Amino acid sequence: MFAQFTITGKAAASRLLAILSLVWLSACAVSTAPGSGPAPELESGAAVPVALLVPAGSGVSTDEFVARSLENAARLAMADLTGVQIDLRVYPTGASPSGATSATVQAINDGAKIILGPLYAESANAAGVAAASSGVNVLAFSNNPSIAGGNVFILGPTFASIADRLVSYGGRQGLDTYLVAYGDDLQGQLGRDAIVSAVNRFGGTVAAVESYNLTQQDIVAAAPGIAAAARSTGADAIFLTAGVNADLPIIATALPDNGMTPDTVRYLGLTRWNAVPQALTLPGLQGGYFTLPNESTTRAFESRYSAAYGEAPHPVAGLAYDGMAAIGALAASGRGDALSRAALTQRQGFSGTQGIFRLLGDGTNERGLAVATIQNSQVVIVDPAPSSFGGAGF
Repeated sequence: MFAQFTITGKAAASRLLAILSLVWLSACAVSTAPGSGPAPELESGAAVPVALLVPAGSGVSTDEFVARSLENAARLAMADLTGVQIDLRVYPTGASPSGATSATVQAINDGAKIILGPLYAESANAAGVAAASSGVNVLAFSNNPSIAGGNVFILGPTFASIADRLVSYGGRQGLDTYLVAYGDDLQGQLGRDAIVSAVNRFGGTVAAVESYNLTQQDIVAAAPGIAAAARSTGADAIFLTAGVNADLPIIATALPDNGMTPDTVRYLGLTRWNAVPQALTLPGLQGGYFTLPNESTTRAFESRYSAAYGEAPHPVAGLAYDGMAAIGALAASGRGDALSRAALTQRQGFSGTQGIFRLLGDGTNERGLAVATIQNSQVVIVDPAPSSFGGAGF
């Protein structure tokens, strides 16, 4: 599990506010589900049986809220579909892998052609294993890439997608030498690997990779060494994995205090720097780059959801809408193999609550993201989210 740390005294909550953070979408690193057989055929003209696995029944109030939001969002997506009927059946999983296994077996016995959910990474992995022999694909709400593959696809925004977008954009701004600074926990390590892969993929240079333990004292103590490494390697960018309510305020202050000011190096970040307004004043983030989803589609979804259900959706709810929208768009083709791996990974992707997205062959996903910067403590979009795949950054 993610280690507890003492920056704010509420580690899990602090990660929650970073971009659909791994704390609530993922648990410990887990094995990938085995390869699966061919996906079940859809019956022409019949409603498509879809199983929605939600974390209801755990006894935790927040899980009940998430479960309600996921179901509401899925039904909102169903109302937008044309040319296809969905037979949605909702199964509670609690918050345990065993609950996900039981729900998956029941859903498949009930005739489900595809599974939407579950939420937590270990549960999603368990669902994938339980469904593998049937060929039923699982569209999980996790963003942990370690569970993706086989018959499991993750819908949560991934660090790889964010890192690719930022490195691609940074290269067009003349950034080609990166120092990676990461918190030494699972989230930081996954972020580090995504950044390094993105830099290598787009032809940049990883000048150095520096870690720090997740306490305020350790971050402050590590900052001089990180700054020295940036100077000695000639890095023109420092890529941070830090989250806004956790390590970001400390590292984005300590590095400028050690000479790494925005006029000497450009900062980039994997997380939503604007998730907490106070973060916009941090010295290291001025002029830096981070990503945002398509804000117009996000606002439209949140507005429609609130109007329909009388409350704001949980931040993860949009993933249920996205998954259902993708299922509906594919099933509307009338093809028997509409929910096969090949169909799910169509290159043109789908339109979702946060803009365009597509599922990849390795079970992860790619999303069309905007690049933002901070100027005078205000968020400014410097490169809008693309409207289709194939443009800049793809």
